[in-house]
Amino acid sequence: MTTPVLKQLAELPALPLAHLQALWREYFGKEPPAYRRGFLIRGLAHRIQELTYGGLSPAHQARLDALIADQESPSKGRKKQKEMPNGERLLLGTRLVREWRGVAHEVTAIPAGFEYQGRPYKSLSAAARAITGTRWNGPLFFGLRQQRVPKAAP
Repeated sequence: MTTPVLKQLAELPALPLAHLQALWREYFGKEPPAYRRGFLIRGLAHRIQELTYGGLSPAHQARLDALIADQESPSKGRKKQKEMPNGERLLLGTRLVREWRGVAHEVTAIPAGFEYQGRPYKSLSAAARAITGTRWNGPLFFGLRQQRVPKAAP
């Protein structure tokens, strides 16, 4: 034996788009979004079941709200990542070490960029220039990127 709710859900895919949109207005009290039929059908099916059987419990709703809030504001325990222009990511506090002319040089990722010998630099390339005295691609200098080798002509 089927319940009226199951019958209603089974009939949704056969309804014309105009009828689905009218049901959306009835159940949600607003204009339907301009999405595909499948979206309207799934949304209506969810709403019908929610109205019939009840929505989320207060505990589950509170848990979802907490998860959303956690995603919107980074947690204090998590380390932030330093986004580099080429899309690479370094965790703040990451130390990059490179030996140059027999001396080990250490650069640390900080929120403002990078730090070398107590001085802040906006980019790895600026830190590499301070180390070598010449212009370098910072990620290449510190081994974060492979140097491209041109292909041999056939």
